[in-house]
Amino acid sequence: MQFEDFWYVVALSTQLKPKTVLQRTVLDEWLVIFRGENGQPVALRDRCLHRNTRLSGGKVHQGQLQCPYHGWQYAPTGQVTKVPAEGEQFAANSNRCAKAYDTCEQDGYVYVRLRGGLETQPFAMPHFQTPGWETVRVINRFANNVTNCAENFIDIPHTVSVHPGIFRTARQQQLAMTVTRHQGSVTATYRNETNNLGWSRWFLNPQGHEICHRDSFHMPNVTSVEYTMGPHRRCFITSQSIPETENSTLVYTDVTFNYGIWNKLAKPLVRWTAQRIIDQDLGALGVQGDAIAKYGTHFHHTPADTIHIFVESIRDAIATGKDPRTLPDQSADITFWV
Repeated sequence: MQFEDFWYVVALSTQLKPKTVLQRTVLDEWLVIFRGENGQPVALRDRCLHRNTRLSGGKVHQGQLQCPYHGWQYAPTGQVTKVPAEGEQFAANSNRCAKAYDTCEQDGYVYVRLRGGLETQPFAMPHFQTPGWETVRVINRFANNVTNCAENFIDIPHTVSVHPGIFRTARQQQLAMTVTRHQGSVTATYRNETNNLGWSRWFLNPQGHEICHRDSFHMPNVTSVEYTMGPHRRCFITSQSIPETENSTLVYTDVTFNYGIWNKLAKPLVRWTAQRIIDQDLGALGVQGDAIAKYGTHFHHTPADTIHIFVESIRDAIATGKDPRTLPDQSADITFWV
């Protein structure tokens, strides 16, 4: 198993219009994304075979991509179908074929897979376009790696320091967590949470009932945060962290919620709040990335970091060519304070 075996978001479906050409980087591979004549997304290596310019500066003509430098034309398969300088002498040559990658479309996202040796599917976004639910999507680039981004998104203790007031406030409240590693996923279930939700607690949980809160990580790059505070007070925050380079991660985040009759009115506020929180995390992870670049990665863990240790074990297994699903199941009960 390798990171290249998995599906990674490269665009929103709405971003990839029929004549649009997008430039993307996934796992250090340069990609050019467009739609073929049949409307299906196409991903080729962003490199012309002729003089090595980037194809992403080109144009789509009848579902084929035309290089901006000398006009070579590429079919969705990567096959060169036209060389203007050869005129009528042009003949298709199997050696003239750009590298093409698997693509698919699901839940309003366009996905690419760099290697097809393993049967995998994109993560199903919770309640996307389900009646009674609304979704807000935001896209942000973090100056850090996928592991640190994913761990941040499912880390409770940092919220009182990085997001005071807007998310949580330091109260030294005792929380309990059961964290489990199973089949390439990590799940943390929390207990004893009530109304420490920042300024929005009056709306999300006005009666102060115990919150059903679960965080999860799904190999190799997806995190999901679930809050349930009643039949019409449910929310999922799902982030797909796309590895561009070692220290650049493009994160697509869905905030999907069911607030009953308040759904439509809440949407602008949800978007503003989500982006405000992410902006604060962008700063924190940027500083962490700088420190890691200078001093390396060495963490002093606390019991509350058990969820991160499990995530790292899964990511480390893939990095060494192993299947994390073969790791033994592991579970721990943790008490911590926020």
